Amino acid sequence: MTDPVTLGLLGLAVLVVLIALRMPIAYAMILVGGVGITLINGPALMMSQLKTLAYGQFSIYDLSVVPMFVLMGALAARTGLSQALFRGANAWLGWLRGGTAMAAIAACAGFGAVAGSSLATASTMGKVALPELKRFNYSGALATGSLAAGGVLGILIPPSVVLIVYAIIVEANIVTMFAAALIPGVLAVILFILTIAAYVTIWPNAGPQGGAADRAEFRAATLGVIPVLVIFGIVLGGIYAGFYNPTPAAAVGVALVWIYGMLRGSLGPGPMVQALKETAGTTGMIYLILLGAELMKIFMSRIGLPQATADWILASDLAPMTVMLLLLMALILLGCLLDSLSMILLVIPFFWPVLSEINGGVYATADSAGFGMSTEDLKIWFGILALIVVELGLITPPVGMNVFVISALAKDTPMIETFKGVAPFFIAEMFRVALLLAFPALTLWLPGVLSG
Repeated sequence: MTDPVTLGLLGLAVLVVLIALRMPIAYAMILVGGVGITLINGPALMMSQLKTLAYGQFSIYDLSVVPMFVLMGALAARTGLSQALFRGANAWLGWLRGGTAMAAIAACAGFGAVAGSSLATASTMGKVALPELKRFNYSGALATGSLAAGGVLGILIPPSVVLIVYAIIVEANIVTMFAAALIPGVLAVILFILTIAAYVTIWPNAGPQGGAADRAEFRAATLGVIPVLVIFGIVLGGIYAGFYNPTPAAAVGVALVWIYGMLRGSLGPGPMVQALKETAGTTGMIYLILLGAELMKIFMSRIGLPQATADWILASDLAPMTVMLLLLMALILLGCLLDSLSMILLVIPFFWPVLSEINGGVYATADSAGFGMSTEDLKIWFGILALIVVELGLITPPVGMNVFVISALAKDTPMIETFKGVAPFFIAEMFRVALLLAFPALTLWLPGVLSG
């Protein structure tokens, strides 16, 4: 009989092959996990899992926040919020050399805070900002590269659907994860803007200087941003202040975006139906992937592969930080092949037990832990680092989903130019990872303040 660990490695290899053959990730995980459980424990257990697993997974209260935030993003994409954000940011930054690209980054951050999705952020802001960048004769590389990179902000700046899914997988507090993501998210915006400033300093013709807005235009553009700030403040401010937990906060956000859209006259029956259909499709996809990931998790835990990996790493005497770096490098490589949500669902249930074991187990404290922090703090710190390197997969070949989205909008710019354009932002992201690795307090300080 095949050794269980060998069977687990074979299952992972089959999963990779199925994904390479373009089988949807959810179906691939359900097939491999289901066959694996059947081989290990027999068909009776597998049928028993199918009987109860889906209900057990999808009836989790915390998971109800996902369709609400997805709907919030779908409505926001149809209400004109993106245009208002870009006009406001451009009024403040457009007069600088490269300022319109900087405004696109700021607008991506603002829209990501409402939409919670990187692909939605890249697609929506690309439609809004690309015409302006072309009008000011920005180079194709900088114009498309900045928008593709700006889109990745949607995955980390709260509320983020992927961040919520990570919290559910590792049983972390969603509010705590939102708090932990805030400073790294703001840091990304600052680094991206500085990257554009350096880019246009080296290549001045890539990002011409725009004209300053007159006083009336500046006032109108600034006032247009206020609804976004109000929605963001009420949703996240209410969560941080403890007025409500994320699920009712998401419902409040949906209501506010809907009211904004109705007042603007941009949410008639047609757009509402489109938003609801988009929400149903996206949520169904997420839930199906969750089911597949849970089957894979059961399969892997029953053959003991995560524990065997942890034991092997412990026996190798690798330093905890070395293990962390290796896992983050693996996530970057996997990000070239898988989309962000699939990677989080597939890999985190495998990586997290390894880190937890190295840190001294579930009950490790800051005094006894291998990373010098409690397991709860490690869960938060690793989650933010993991999401940042997962972001990189959205702008790296061969998948680079954000690059494909922007290239579809900018048909006159070769895709190779877009990949050249995102390269400086990739370097900025690696610098951000280095900062967060060197200074965990950048991630852990705000959650500590809010919990204290």
